[in-house]
Amino acid sequence: MAGWGEAERALPPVDTRGDGSSGVGAVVVLAELERMTANEMERAFLGVLGDPEAGEEVRLPSRPESAGVARRLVLSVLASWKLHHLLEVGELLTGELVANAVRHAGGRMIGLKLVRRPGWLRIEVRDSSRAMPCLILAPEIGRYQNGHGLRVVDELSDRWGADLLPRGKGVWFEVKTRDRSVP
Repeated sequence: MAGWGEAERALPPVDTRGDGSSGVGAVVVLAELERMTANEMERAFLGVLGDPEAGEEVRLPSRPESAGVARRLVLSVLASWKLHHLLEVGELLTGELVANAVRHAGGRMIGLKLVRRPGWLRIEVRDSSRAMPCLILAPEIGRYQNGHGLRVVDELSDRWGADLLPRGKGVWFEVKTRDRSVP
């Protein structure tokens, strides 16, 4: 997370060709990421998140289209992990966290990380802001509009929170899985 790419710098090598090759020589820099379409980002980063034990993070440009990319990545990873019962909640809550990061953090990059442990799934969105999120408790009318996305996260996840990082924060949610082992 160091530096959070506010200056143009190289990210870990990824397969940007979509052909499944090793990705050697396919280093993606921030400027290239910002030019990639949502489909290109999805192809580039799906393999990075797919290993449940690696705990790898992908970095996406902080722009509204990244919410859709993040949701599709989460759907693909959860399906590959056979966590079909979590597809809907994973997609919805990831979209909420990414939208909040894009709307409120002000940085150029956000990070997405999925971690699977026995009995739990954790999805985390990282950004460069150290301003902690706030759960708004308001009347029921219009409860999911304008600032109430964390209520959705609070209601649908088993637990959620935010951690200060050396250069920003990570906002995460966890949901219980039906299995007790990680493949």
